[in-house]
Amino acid sequence: MKKELHIWATGRRKTSVAQVRLIPQGEGKVMVNAKPVDDYFRGQEHRLRDVLSPIGLVDGAKKFDYALKIVGGGMTGQAGAARHAIARALVKLDEKNKKVMRANGFLTRDPRMVERKKSGQPKARKRFQYSKR
Repeated sequence: MKKELHIWATGRRKTSVAQVRLIPQGEGKVMVNAKPVDDYFRGQEHRLRDVLSPIGLVDGAKKFDYALKIVGGGMTGQAGAARHAIARALVKLDEKNKKVMRANGFLTRDPRMVERKKSGQPKARKRFQYSKR
């Protein structure tokens, strides 16, 4: 019997990193940190929709199970990182998916991060009030 290989991919957004593994001969289940995706993103339908959106675009995507490991950041960053990872994995699966993923912006890594606080200032960009006298 021939052993089937898993497809791995990594996605990032803000300070979150998501690793996804596509498991062949599945039913389209998505597990995030050993929990079902509905439990992990409970009460946040827009983030849940964000994570599952690349799977809905590809015809054969429901034949795989998705095991995600997400670390760092908050819920928005984690959802974006998961979407990025799943999209990259589906492109690895079949190069024809790249055009669809690129058109929907799923392959672009969102580079926006929190700017660091500078010394001598109360926040990253805010200055202390200038006093003439």
